Amino acid sequence: MLTDIGIKDSIIQPFGPHEVVVRTAESTSDLKGLSTKIGDALNATFGKDAFEVQRVEVVGPKVGKDLTKKAILAVIFSWIGMLAYIAFRFELRYAVGGIVGVIHDVIVVMGIFSIFNIEFTLTIVAALLTIIGYSIHDTIVVFDRVRENIRKDIKKDLRTVMNDSVNQTLSRTILTSFTVVLVVAILFIFGGAVIHDFAFALLVGVIFGTYSSVFIASPVVLAWEHYRPTRGKRKK
Repeated sequence: MLTDIGIKDSIIQPFGPHEVVVRTAESTSDLKGLSTKIGDALNATFGKDAFEVQRVEVVGPKVGKDLTKKAILAVIFSWIGMLAYIAFRFELRYAVGGIVGVIHDVIVVMGIFSIFNIEFTLTIVAALLTIIGYSIHDTIVVFDRVRENIRKDIKKDLRTVMNDSVNQTLSRTILTSFTVVLVVAILFIFGGAVIHDFAFALLVGVIFGTYSSVFIASPVVLAWEHYRPTRGKRKK
């Protein structure tokens, strides 16, 4: 049906209970009257007044490439900014652990979106940046407790201190993540099709962001300490 009017290899995705979105990598060269052509083709198949074409949007290759570039730069600059801040606020090993954790979260969310064939839009980029902020905040809470415990007892090795610190902040981490997941899940279920993908990205990101704060960031710091011990240990 759509092939007859020049729309080839189209992807049809559900958008709400009674709406669909038709996407294609190719478009007719005559953009004027495209809505009318789509309407005529649907009329011939489903009959008049059985549907409604709400809008027709065209994103050229130049615009699409520009949006992709800006989205990637936004995520990378957020990583660089947090790396510099954590390195200044704590130490480089903590900065590396935190960044590895948020990179893990971004990759997981993008992988799940790819598995479910969900469109990657600028709204999802905003969700990724929100996830990065949430995850790094959760990680910094753990690292701050690590620093406090190191100052209290400098004789303890980092592994013991890290384990104690994670256990001390675990209840706070679980309760905070649970409340956030609860709100995001409600948005995902009742928020409608407009924010459905955004809420889904946050739901996945918060769950794996909590996981990475405990099981990714902290082990990376311990691995860094193993291969590049602090100056105090080197003197010993």
